[in-house]
Amino acid sequence: MLKLLVIDDNQPICQALQTLFALQGYQVHCATVPDQAWQLLATDDIDLILQDMNFSAGEMHGDQGKALFYQLRQQYPDIPIVLMTAWTRLDMVVELVKAGATDYIAKPWDDQRLLLTVANALKLKQLGLQQQRAERERQAVFAGKDLCNMVFASSKMQQLLQMTLQLAPANAAILITGPNGAGKEGIANVLHANSPRKNKPFIKVNMGALPADLMEAELFGAEAGAYSGATKTRIGRFEAADGGSLFLDEIGNLSPAGQAKLLRVLQTGEYERLGSSQTRKTDVRLISATNSDLTAAISQGEFRQDLYYRINVVQLQLPPLRDRPDDIPVLARYFLAGKKTLSKAAEQQLLSYPWPGNVRELQNVCQRALLLSAGSEIESSDLGLPDHSTHPKRALDDINRDELEQALVQAGGVVSRAAKHLGISRQALYRRMEFYGIAAP
Repeated sequence: MLKLLVIDDNQPICQALQTLFALQGYQVHCATVPDQAWQLLATDDIDLILQDMNFSAGEMHGDQGKALFYQLRQQYPDIPIVLMTAWTRLDMVVELVKAGATDYIAKPWDDQRLLLTVANALKLKQLGLQQQRAERERQAVFAGKDLCNMVFASSKMQQLLQMTLQLAPANAAILITGPNGAGKEGIANVLHANSPRKNKPFIKVNMGALPADLMEAELFGAEAGAYSGATKTRIGRFEAADGGSLFLDEIGNLSPAGQAKLLRVLQTGEYERLGSSQTRKTDVRLISATNSDLTAAISQGEFRQDLYYRINVVQLQLPPLRDRPDDIPVLARYFLAGKKTLSKAAEQQLLSYPWPGNVRELQNVCQRALLLSAGSEIESSDLGLPDHSTHPKRALDDINRDELEQALVQAGGVVSRAAKHLGISRQALYRRMEFYGIAAP
């Protein structure tokens, strides 16, 4: 049972509030003087405080309540405090709300508004506690692991990284799939950093940035004179990565000849430099990535099926940013690096934008906003995002209001159960409830 503490020197008011909240299933303690309130707080677990602003006859300016509020906030920072008084000073109300007061209720109060205020305050407290628990659980899961500065909050990314860490100690070839800019190289970094090869070389090759006639030389090396302009021996990436890991990004761009040679290396560990007949041996863990459909390329004769099976022992699929909206605010704050904050309107615009360029686009938007925004807070106008009114869905609109409400009803109001039914995290469910204006059960 949730416990409320009423601090008010008027005994009839205490009795009225006790009756009102008892009918809603709350347990209510009353204190008519601050000393009594401190004793109750020390001996019982209080979930919320309803605090009057005056405690002496004839007192109307609220200074007593202001002093008590700051003392309570310092001693019990996690307990929501709702202020109540018949004597309203707007400047003091604004000050205390900015200092952390949950809300302000004028006497005489409206029962329904007071009940809703308390319910919402307790919901926000519960959300904060759940987020803290989720963060502790996540820290426990990833304790001692090197996540290579990857920033995330979504359950999809947590599951992907857990699988990545499970695969890291193995020597199997990994294929990372996902759209451009989603963070495939970051997953490759985590694979290598948590493998037995972490102290060995980690060589990266962007196959999409290499001319076709230089790919083989880049991968396998070349002797002097092997091709026009080759004036000295060139060490290939397989040779440079020996004993470590080799990351081939955009592997779908590899030429047919290069595919044949890559297949041989994966089968036998052997290769020759261009212009050389000397067979060399290498021991590398291959990590590949692509944003293209390799199965379609196979059907069109552009990619070898046998090579595909070699590089795709296990596939890690990285979802686009629009499919993991919980990551957007934490990534944005990471890119802003504490230099500026986001207004609520700006954060909502980030959440509603479809991010065709994924994490890379978000990073660029944040860097531009840092340069162009005038104040310490970034507004939606500073983001410079294009009009996306033609897009059919917003990032948080993937589950409609009816589905949310039905899931909550079926779960008996248990948020974690409803979130599991919908296949999203608790934080994601609360975010969507806030988006639709749905109060917690």
